[in-house]
Amino acid sequence: MTKLSGPMLPPANGEAPDTAVVLLHGYGSDGNDLIGLAPQWQHLLPSALFVSPNAPIGTPMGGFQWFAIDWTGDRLASRQTGVLEARPVLETFLRDLWAQTGIAPERTILAGFSQGAMMALHVGTALSERLMGVIGFSGAYLPADGFEATDAARPPICLIHGDMDDVVDPNLSQEANAVLTEAGYDVSNHVSRGVGHGIAPDGLAFASQFIEKISTK
Repeated sequence: MTKLSGPMLPPANGEAPDTAVVLLHGYGSDGNDLIGLAPQWQHLLPSALFVSPNAPIGTPMGGFQWFAIDWTGDRLASRQTGVLEARPVLETFLRDLWAQTGIAPERTILAGFSQGAMMALHVGTALSERLMGVIGFSGAYLPADGFEATDAARPPICLIHGDMDDVVDPNLSQEANAVLTEAGYDVSNHVSRGVGHGIAPDGLAFASQFIEKISTK
């Protein structure tokens, strides 16, 4: 199986990490993109290791993708198939990370943007282990079978989406909010007004508030 790797930042306090923040980039990008979020959150999580793996598949235009997109056909169907195919690679990465560092799943935050958000939300709600939290910027929720099971691990979820996004329909995050809330998840949902496909300052601030809340529980 493909082994993921990418940039990482050690804990700001210089000590051994007790928390992990895994950052999943979007289509056609790489780990250097989302590792840029780490300095925004290091003061909230001074003992956290930040890692931003490159997705396993290259794209024709450069960069990486978690799964291929059917640009000419049913894009939603290709996303659903794609997250299922990419899930084992990301799960293996997480379990290797936990084994190598001793960091517990419940001290792990999984965050992603766009296609990376789809992966974070899918895997974060499919794992048998309960994560500290899952953050999805400009994404969609493509649930795994059995996500509503009464014994499912239910990490807190943070959804952030610009209402002017013309790449990933912002209604998909609102649908995710409804589906996950109905299934018993604690969901924090934020709409960035006048924002397209990106992370705006208000969205970043909302995610920071979410991290502060879940890290002090």
